[in-house]
Amino acid sequence: MNSFIVCATRSMRNYAEQVIGHLSKYLSFSKITEQINGLDLLTTDRFANGEMEVQVNSSLRGKDVVLFTSSARNEAEIGVEEAKIELYHAVDALIRCQVNRILVFEPFISCSRSDRTTRRSSVGLWVHLKTLSSLGVRHIVTFQLHSDKSKTMLDPAFCAIDDIPALTLLNKYLCDKYIQTFEKLEQEVRTNWAFCSVDAGGEKLARVFANSFGAPLVVAHKQRDYSKPNSIESINILSAEPIEGKSLWIVDDMIDTASSVEKLIRVLSTLKPKEINIISVHALFSPPAMEKLKTLCDEGLLNRTLVTDTVCCSNLKETMPGFEVISSAELASQIIKAIICNESMSKLLRSFDAGIYLKGK
Repeated sequence: MNSFIVCATRSMRNYAEQVIGHLSKYLSFSKITEQINGLDLLTTDRFANGEMEVQVNSSLRGKDVVLFTSSARNEAEIGVEEAKIELYHAVDALIRCQVNRILVFEPFISCSRSDRTTRRSSVGLWVHLKTLSSLGVRHIVTFQLHSDKSKTMLDPAFCAIDDIPALTLLNKYLCDKYIQTFEKLEQEVRTNWAFCSVDAGGEKLARVFANSFGAPLVVAHKQRDYSKPNSIESINILSAEPIEGKSLWIVDDMIDTASSVEKLIRVLSTLKPKEINIISVHALFSPPAMEKLKTLCDEGLLNRTLVTDTVCCSNLKETMPGFEVISSAELASQIIKAIICNESMSKLLRSFDAGIYLKGK
């Protein structure tokens, strides 16, 4: 096993602390917490003119460093650009300490939506990944990139990127809390549930859920007005089975302003389902997302919303009924263990089967 330490920029200290707690269960040697806990390792200072400097407070020569960071909404309430600059400075400081390798663990890469180019546009994700690899990062880990093609932006000869599906977290949560037994899966879920995509592009993601539970798939096909951001002209619903009376789960990798999902819920509600729920990996919830979702709840159109903590949601839990957050810290610790111990991560990438999972329980 490589000698390593876990540290974090200001935006992810609490998350990294949770990961360290789980790592102490998976790695069995003495004083594990003291050996890997580097949460006090980095200090961020400002010059009088506003420029930033990050300092490393201990010798790290020859160690592998796992650096947790986030430029999305975070526990320290640091803005997007400041969080990015702090990350770049932290990487530079670590490189100057002659560490062996830097692994940047960014549960949600906030610029992943800027992954396409037109003739005159910048590509934010490419800029971010290129900057990290140029500074000396040799491995990047994240959850559920917005597009599979995004991984091709990096040359693996210089910097590897692991895009870990977070769908299994959500699948297991559904099984543990709402299904619980194989009999209920067979008798209720497979006949009375359905999984719905937000748009045609999200069909693949929704199909993963539908296949995992053996439930019907519903596809929403939306027409956008590309002259306006986050705008939708119309939505058509495609389903092989009647939706009336079913529990619908709208599946998406991320919810930003909630414009798409709000319009979709209002269209689906006219088809008289039993209930409508949302399940998403990344809860961006840019304003006015929470207001829109809360209004849907108040109108009785939205039952519950399930998200992971890849984006900080600690201040949102009490603002909306039926809002549930699933922790990804334990999965993050399993990923780190596999990388540090040079183990295969294939078991973390396997497709989920609810039937097998519930029978195993």
